[in-house]
Amino acid sequence: MARRRFLASSIVIGLPLLLGAFLLQAKPSGDGARLFSQVLQRIEESAVDSLARAAIYERAARGLLKNLNDPYADLYSPEELASFQRNTLRNNYGGVGMQIENQEGAIIVARVFPHTPGEQGGVLAGDRILFVDSAAVTGLRLDEVSSKLLGTPGTEVKVTFQRPGVTEPIKTTFKRAVIRVPAVPYALMLDGSVGYIPLQSFNESASGDVEQSLAALKAKGAKAFVLDVRGNGGGSLDQALEISNLFFRPGHELASVRHRGRNPEVYRATRQSVVDSMPIVVLVDGASASASEIVAGSLQDHDRALVIGTTSFGKGLVQTLFPLEGGWAMKITTGKWYTPSGRSIQAEHDRLGDERFVEFAEDERAADSGSRKRPIFKSDAGRTILGGGGVTPDVVITPDTLSTPERELFRAYSPQGSQWYVALYGTALEYKSKVKSDFAVQPEWREAFWKRLQAAKVTVTRSQFDAGSTLVTRSLEQFTARLAFGDSASFRRAMPNDRQLRTALDYLKRGGTQRQLLALAAEAGTKGN
Repeated sequence: MARRRFLASSIVIGLPLLLGAFLLQAKPSGDGARLFSQVLQRIEESAVDSLARAAIYERAARGLLKNLNDPYADLYSPEELASFQRNTLRNNYGGVGMQIENQEGAIIVARVFPHTPGEQGGVLAGDRILFVDSAAVTGLRLDEVSSKLLGTPGTEVKVTFQRPGVTEPIKTTFKRAVIRVPAVPYALMLDGSVGYIPLQSFNESASGDVEQSLAALKAKGAKAFVLDVRGNGGGSLDQALEISNLFFRPGHELASVRHRGRNPEVYRATRQSVVDSMPIVVLVDGASASASEIVAGSLQDHDRALVIGTTSFGKGLVQTLFPLEGGWAMKITTGKWYTPSGRSIQAEHDRLGDERFVEFAEDERAADSGSRKRPIFKSDAGRTILGGGGVTPDVVITPDTLSTPERELFRAYSPQGSQWYVALYGTALEYKSKVKSDFAVQPEWREAFWKRLQAAKVTVTRSQFDAGSTLVTRSLEQFTARLAFGDSASFRRAMPNDRQLRTALDYLKRGGTQRQLLALAAEAGTKGN
């Protein structure tokens, strides 16, 4: 149909020529390279607003990748590559060691990483950056300020801060250092004998961070572990395999990758487990993706962990970063990975347009009354597990839900979420130096927060604010705890409201072995709850 419309259009345009004029056309060339060369030549010779040849080539290269029908294909300049490695892969980089945020045009320090020049220089969360070297940061984008702070390790950068409650600006000179953002920010003992490890990224040190946390918690008396990958969108495939390797004996398959026109690559454990046969629970949610799903999927397939939470994101594609000349790099999808049982975790929402790219098993294409039917696989012990759309937990538990007044308050402030966040942050910052570890949110805190919301013109009524006071109190409590005592303190404050973690701890209380945990889940029939 599209071709018929094209032909009809050509005929209409051509009619005047038939009345006495002839158009001589060269024979179309089948040589794409020659076509591109001719187009480039005409642009350079005749276009009113032409570009430099280097810029044309760059745009052509980006256009080529954009039209591959690969949602993850991208081209990185040297500057973009550095940003990608720093922000996505979280590789080591030279800087001061601060996480900064743009809050209503002000550049605010949100976190200071441990053992960094920022911490050694006395920077505090809540400090506002005024100048970097001699340049004012007012009006600059967040990435522009970040680029000024980053640099070669060993070089110096001068930063001027404004601290809340302090009249005079604070001027500090930092010597940049290699900054390592931990993949595991803290590890805790819960309920006396359960080691809790929040794995927040798969950077180049993730497996080392997890191994050290397992060893440290084991030395403190941990008899079981909770590995939390909720909200972890993935990262390095190699690190995912290394982390899975920590829980198996040599020879166990961890995952496999199928490429176009090549034999599958099968990855197996190569070392002894660092936690022997101690029971494991893995927490997942809809934001657990990619490398998180490799770890959760391999542990589930081999009955090595009980998976609790909600179905993971479903990203089972492998991207490869290819270095190019001049410091450039290209990222394209090169394969699809599978768990040890042979299931794909790739969800329908993220499938490549051309399914011929990699070979898909027929049971992955099965449909039931027009909707895609998820294929069934078996774990080592014969348990039913699902493929084709994320890791479905053994125990499906949704997070705690908000009450009706809390939902109404949330809906009211959501359109102005950034203003709400700034007011919340400012209120917590005001009280962080006045609290002890066992503090409780006081009525005057909520009143101070309400006044900040009014000043920011957030369209929330007083009745909505008062009715949703539980949400307000909980938010103030967690923000203040984080700013005053760190992430682990904030986490402990949130634990009573973490239904998924509470469920994990309950199962670990009742099941002393991995087999008992899985049996309890099967008996409870919790799937689909």
